[in-house]
Amino acid sequence: MTNRIYLPDVVGKGYADFWYFKGRYRICKGSRASKKSKTTALWYIVNLMKYPDANLLVIRKVFRTLKNSCFTELKWAINRLGVAAFWDIKESPLEMTYIPTGQKIYFRGLDEPLKVASVTVEHGYLCWAWIEEAFEISREADFDTLDESIRGAIPEETGLFKQITLTFNPWNEHHWLKSRFFDKPDSEVLAKTTNYLCNEWLDEDDLKVFERMKKDNPRRYRVAGLGEWGISEGLIYENWKEEPFDIDTIRAMPNIRSAFGLDFGYTNDPTALFCALVDKAAKTMWVFDEIYGYGMSNEALAQAIKAAGYAKENIIADSAEPKSIDRLRTLGITHVTAARKGKDSINNGIDYIQDYRIYIHPRCVNFLTEIGNYTWAEDSKTGRKINRPIDDFNHLMDAMRYGMERFIQDRKVVKIGSKEGIY
Repeated sequence: MTNRIYLPDVVGKGYADFWYFKGRYRICKGSRASKKSKTTALWYIVNLMKYPDANLLVIRKVFRTLKNSCFTELKWAINRLGVAAFWDIKESPLEMTYIPTGQKIYFRGLDEPLKVASVTVEHGYLCWAWIEEAFEISREADFDTLDESIRGAIPEETGLFKQITLTFNPWNEHHWLKSRFFDKPDSEVLAKTTNYLCNEWLDEDDLKVFERMKKDNPRRYRVAGLGEWGISEGLIYENWKEEPFDIDTIRAMPNIRSAFGLDFGYTNDPTALFCALVDKAAKTMWVFDEIYGYGMSNEALAQAIKAAGYAKENIIADSAEPKSIDRLRTLGITHVTAARKGKDSINNGIDYIQDYRIYIHPRCVNFLTEIGNYTWAEDSKTGRKINRPIDDFNHLMDAMRYGMERFIQDRKVVKIGSKEGIY
């Protein structure tokens, strides 16, 4: 029995050029809810089943982010197309196999470069690669290395073609992706911009989110709504550098102390945990890890903190949520206390941290995105920068201030509800 589907009914509109392009580089920057990731996932499942010699390599900067992003999107595509019976899906190792032919979808992270370089296929050819959230790749040289991995002759009779697809949100116009793919027209490049307006499956409530964003936060709407390049003028922190480092080596240095800060979120804002090592005398900070997620309950957050090995660390959390702090304590995160905050605490904290050199481990992709887009706000009438940060890209930035409070001033004992926090 053959189950026939009409692809336009499954995929929707707005991506015809993307769907049929066979050049080397297929680039799609887009806003949230623009269907770019779901359309890409559908394309790969359809075409892997169409071309029996094709294999796919799926890449993100950090391997641990793949399971809840690309892997989930590809599972969704398999189910949407009604072909789950033909696919073997494994989580250990992260891998998908098309059962009739043995074709595979491989998942790799740039934080494991040897595993990326050593991918060999059992059947057919490694001809396609999908780099999701390509904006996270800050060094063009890292992309060049990936580009070179899609190589080797493919027999013409297979009908195959080599192609790399990059999908991302365009947070910063100074990124190499813009100059390489969008500013230089090339017949081997499709550089496309999409946004939520081409997503016919959004309901009225979904559209209201973007309308509110358009009214209340035009700067964010430009990027997260329309998919246009973000402009990062007036950066608050310019004293930072993305650089790999060995955490144990830093921890073994004299005068090193840890700093953990927590900003609560849920539906519209992420929950963000900042993790760093600090040399106060040398005014140097090494940001080595993060927890960052939407829709995290206190239970899920506590589990994530325990899984990361930080349950016994002194975590300074947003004092605006004393109930969440109390709940985390009952869940075993016993050393979480409330941030002091106070008058002008935001600007005072920023002023203090600006004196630090900040080294950011490449796996802290959300911290890198935030610090590269955290700017001073503008006066709505004059357009001039004012002495207040934007209310955006600030979740890990706030968490960093909380975590650094102990270095800014002596702590005092303050009562929060029924609990005492040592500050």
